[in-house]
Amino acid sequence: MSGPVSGPVSGPEGGPEGVSAWRPCVAGRYQLAEGARWAEGGLLFVDLLRGDLYRSRDCSGGPPERVLSLDMPLGAAARALTGTEAGWIVAAGRGIALLYSGARPDWLARPGDRPGRGIRMNDGGCDPSGRFWAGSMNAEAAPGAGSLYRTDHDGTVHEMLDGLTVPNGPAFSGDGRVMYLADSAHGTITRYAVDLTTGGLMAGEPFATVPASKGRPDGMTVDVAGNLWVALWGAGQVRCYRPDGAVLLSMTVPTPHPSSVAFGGGRMFVTTARHRLDLPGPLAGAVLARPTRVVAPAALSFGRAQAG
Repeated sequence: MSGPVSGPVSGPEGGPEGVSAWRPCVAGRYQLAEGARWAEGGLLFVDLLRGDLYRSRDCSGGPPERVLSLDMPLGAAARALTGTEAGWIVAAGRGIALLYSGARPDWLARPGDRPGRGIRMNDGGCDPSGRFWAGSMNAEAAPGAGSLYRTDHDGTVHEMLDGLTVPNGPAFSGDGRVMYLADSAHGTITRYAVDLTTGGLMAGEPFATVPASKGRPDGMTVDVAGNLWVALWGAGQVRCYRPDGAVLLSMTVPTPHPSSVAFGGGRMFVTTARHRLDLPGPLAGAVLARPTRVVAPAALSFGRAQAG
């Protein structure tokens, strides 16, 4: 397909069933489920405002395992493979920290502690070189108050972009040479070239703009064909863009606030939210799944480059 397709579709998403193909893959309805990732043979996602990280290994509709429970908002988490023990790197509260079993958080940076900032961390993930990227935003989404940070293997944290409002993503191409970043408040997705050796960013170029009437770009992922899949908050849709920026297809989700998208185990997953819905429907806040033929790389870990 070369143009936008709305509503039920058949094609690379894996079936003609349309909106009725979606099923909750875990029990529970979450206030703000986010950060869907396929890793270690199961689905990871966060309940952002509650500060919880969940994992479901079978995605059969039962209760998920709660892996982490923090006393602060949890925007994103990834496996940390920096020592003999596998832990987690998290974008949580006002900063970025390493967490290992039984130990207190090792804060690598707390940019939100700067006076007058009112900052909390938001979405994030790892690139194929094993670096962790995460965005920050003002708790009230004040314009231009957010930034994007890169955490290197040695634990140093670098501010890569500022002047953002609600950064979501980033999502990386399979070779790590391209990064996509949404600023949800402005409806924009920007594409950056990445220096594989240093993690530096070249000047960004506009990739896509979503009018406010069509939703806001939220969590994203890149499939093995290089297509970018984007959850459109407020629109009840997931949109797929080809690498040239053309819309390949749009898929309807049976609740208004999809927040992230992931692929794994022959299924497509979409997290959703009850947040900011006056009358949430029965699937608001569900983590949804449907069969698919689309394949995407598993989520990457911090501290170790992707093999190959």
